[in-house]
Amino acid sequence: MKPKSREFRIVAEADEIVVFCTEEPIEGKVNKELVKELSRFLKKKVELISGFKSKQKHLMIRGISKSEVEAVLFHRTA
Repeated sequence: MKPKSREFRIVAEADEIVVFCTEEPIEGKVNKELVKELSRFLKKKVELISGFKSKQKHLMIRGISKSEVEAVLFHRTA
């Protein structure tokens, strides 16, 4: 998670997905942007389940498998 970036984007780095958010990490703004943008991109409900105040987040995405999410994200970032 990289807050205060110029644009929202997703990048694959080694075995991690790095998300660049435009919002500042104040009052949960980055978390809201992350959930909103990933929900829009994946067309699925995304929920933040842990890491509310951390750069490492755990998300729950309903209605899609882990391999499907990885395929979409890695295809987008390739």
